[in-house]
Parts: sequence; structure tokens; C-alpha cells
Amino acid sequence: MEKIAYFDCPTGIAGNMCLGAILAAGMPLGDLLAQLERLGLGDEYEFTVAQVRLQEQAATAVTIKLVRDAIQGHRHLSGIEALIQQANFPPRVTDWSLAIFRELAAAEAAVHGIPTDQVHFHEVGATDALIDVVGTCLGLDWLGVDRVVCSPLPVGGGTVKAAHGRLPVPAPAVLELLRRARVPIYSNGIDKELVTPTGAAIATTLSQHFGSPPAMTLEQVGLGAGSHDLPIPNILRLWIGTATQPSPMAHGHHQEKGQTNHRHGHSHSEHQHSEHQHSEHQHSEHPHLEHLYPQPDSPQSPQMPPGHSESAVELQTQLDDLSPQAIGYLYDGLFQAGALDVFTQAIGMKKNRPGILLTVICHPSHVNACQALLFAETTTLGIRITPQQRQTLYRTWQSVITAYGPVQVKAGLATPHGPIVNLQPEYETCAQLARHHGIGWKRVQWAAIAAAQALYTEPYAPKNWRA
Repeated sequence: MEKIAYFDCPTGIAGNMCLGAILAAGMPLGDLLAQLERLGLGDEYEFTVAQVRLQEQAATAVTIKLVRDAIQGHRHLSGIEALIQQANFPPRVTDWSLAIFRELAAAEAAVHGIPTDQVHFHEVGATDALIDVVGTCLGLDWLGVDRVVCSPLPVGGGTVKAAHGRLPVPAPAVLELLRRARVPIYSNGIDKELVTPTGAAIATTLSQHFGSPPAMTLEQVGLGAGSHDLPIPNILRLWIGTATQPSPMAHGHHQEKGQTNHRHGHSHSEHQHSEHQHSEHQHSEHPHLEHLYPQPDSPQSPQMPPGHSESAVELQTQLDDLSPQAIGYLYDGLFQAGALDVFTQAIGMKKNRPGILLTVICHPSHVNACQALLFAETTTLGIRITPQQRQTLYRTWQSVITAYGPVQVKAGLATPHGPIVNLQPEYETCAQLARHHGIGWKRVQWAAIAAAQALYTEPYAPKNWRA
């Protein structure tokens, strides 16, 4: 049966809280430390574990104390990747760890408006973040986790001291990570930094879905303590269980499990694009996909489609007495409520009235919010609900440099590691640059695609992917 890890985050998530929860869930401390030694950073930190009581609840607290402060602020993504790749970890641990740091790099690049390879890591490039990220991935692998799900995240408040000075909470990189992943967020009234950049990257990179706990038989619970003294117990709860029903993700390709980012919504056009990938990508005229779609005599299944499958729900209602202005207003509200896609179709209704068929696609955890909005903002008296499965490509946003200026390019990946199936530059940026230079926008678009193709021919695809 598929094994699920659920991060329950009533007071947020941080790397040391993940480590504490991993140890509390059963991974032996000796095994974790022995694996971490492979990074070759043993002289840079001290790893301390303590059992604490927070509002009468026992939890495991992990502290990473740096010995060589000079390491802070001097690592780049390439250096972090080299440390992880030379450590000879289990394949899933290497893949997950690289993906998390690449997601962090993409968020930092977006915040600072620079290419990913120019990002200077500060807090998240330090030794303690490496231990947090790699240690969490080692723990999830040791626990045999196939799929990761995370609760909605509290945003916190106030300010936090960072390498660039005092910043508002959530910190800019955290906010960018949450935005990219379309994470459901809320305020619990606590003005502290509740979600750290490392914690946000772990959650947004590894989680297939954000929402309520999935159906599973609970086997283990690990409680990881945070460092703040809060009005409620500052504890990350890691629930480990087996799925009560097999998931489409549980069949085959074990090394990709837990890497799916699930859950995300974007503009309705890109979801339509991702949901209509066809089997022609498996044919030999696409040599860059041949290693994913092997010949029939290969031990791997030749039927594996690109991307991954996830659950979705279709909500439909028809309307013949609603102002078109209300539909425009409704679109924005539905996307804020977690809709993945919203679209309308012209239909003929009873008494020969023209009407519209309104369709909303969302994850199961957002059904109630979307239904409530449909009843509140339209004249409908009933909504049809249809459970579905959808196949989505993994996605990455990458900034590329052209002769006309920087352009954000969205790529669709067949797996979290590539290869590329689709490339699409951001239209608004291309149009703005075209107007500025007095040229056709297609020239800017072509330049961006050429730059992106060169970028994605590197040994790996950038890992700020999502599904």
C-alpha cells in the first residue's frame, strides 16, 4: 500500500521542526547522523536533540549550531548541488534535496529580479539549511514515504531580521514560494515568523497537495518542536500512514514518489494546456523523450504518460438569469478560493432562453469553498459534482535573458527532472518589450524560446517545478 506523510502545521513549518518530527516518527538518530556525514560538513555544525514539553505536550527539538560562521552567505546553487551530488545518497534523497534548493533559488531569483545562477544564498545557503533539507529527505526516504501532503499554512506576522535587513513576515522568498505553489494560507493571529524559507521550500517542493489529511490508516506520529515560545504549542505534527485506497501515484517509478507538487492553480488557460497532452509525445520523432518511453522489450512500461495523475472535482451549473458582469467578478473569487480552472460555454436553455454553462475545476479540498461562492454570487439553485482524474505536466518558471530584456518562460516537464515537453514565454512581458523596442512581439517570443532551449539543454532541468 502507498505510504503517506502528512505535515500538520498549526504553527507553521521550519527545517529544524521537520527534523524533530522525522526523529520522533522513528528514524534512529545514529542513522541520520551517519548519512549526513556524507556531506562532508561535520566540522561546520553541532547537531543537538532534546526532548521538550510545550504546553504539556512532549516533542523533539533539533538545534543546528554553526561552528564556522564564515560559511554563511558564501554558497551558491552550484556549490550546494555539488555537495549533495557527491554524497552518494539514495536516489530519491538526492533528487528531493536538489529540487528543494532549486525551488529556493527560483524564488530568490524572482524576488531579486536576477537569473537563478546569480542568486547569492544567505540564510538558505548556510550549513544549517543543508542539514535541514537533506536530513528531512533522508528521513522521508527512511520512513518509506511515497506521497507527501501538507496542511494549509499560517502566514505569521511582524518582521524578521535577515541578511538584507529587517523584512516583513512572510519574508519575500517565502511569499514567492507560497504564491508559486498556490498554497492555501491563513492568519492564526500570531505575529512571528512561522514559515521559514527552508520550511516553505520543503513543503512546496515535496507536497503533492495542500489541504485536509488524506484518507489513510495512521501508523506513526512525530512531533517536532519549533524555537519560538507561542500562545499555542509550537509543534509540527508529522502523520505517517498507509492509504486506504491505492493512489494513481503509487504504481511504478518509485523514485518519483513524493516529488509531485499537486495542488496548484494557475490561469485557466495554462491548466487547459496541461490537461490536453497527447500520446504523440511518445513517438520516436521526439528523441528527447525516448528514455521516458522505452521500447516494448524494456522492463519499464511503455504506456507511462508524461506528467502525473491527481484527483480533481468538476463543479457545473447552468445560468440564464445572471448578469454577465457577475461572471467576471465570480472568476476572480473562484481562483482565490482555490479553483484550478474556470470557464463558460454558451448554451440554449428551457423556454428558448440563451444561457451559460459555468464549469469550475478544483481539488477535492477546495470543493466546499468554491460551492459556497457559487451559491453566494450566482442565481443557481443546484450544482453538479463530478470526481475526476487529471494528468498534468510538472511546471517550472525560469527567467531568461534576451537581447530585448529578461523574460519569464514557463516549461512543461515530462518528469520533475525533464525532459521539456512545452515552452511558453510570458505574453505580457513579451508584449511590453516589443512595444518598448518598436518590434513585433513574436520576435521577442522567439528570442525567449531560443534562450530557454539553450538553458534547458543543461544536464538537468531547473527544479522549481510544480504540477
